[in-house]
Amino acid sequence: MEPIVGSTVRDLSSSRVGVVMAREGPFLQLRPLGGGREWDADPDRVQLLTHAEVLSARVAELNARSRKALGIGG
Repeated sequence: MEPIVGSTVRDLSSSRVGVVMAREGPFLQLRPLGGGREWDADPDRVQLLTHAEVLSARVAELNARSRKALGIGG
């Protein structure tokens, strides 16, 4: 099943997690959970995340932001 706009997926080519923003030609446009620049992903190389995986990815993103704001490496 192909992800729809708004789905959270893992790009298996890069191991990055993103939200499907659109489909452009043969590619999906993904945006990082915390916002930022979109990237192209092959629809055959993405995996829909479960609710638990989405929650885990969002917590990891928030933790990374907190570390950056505090000037802590990682």
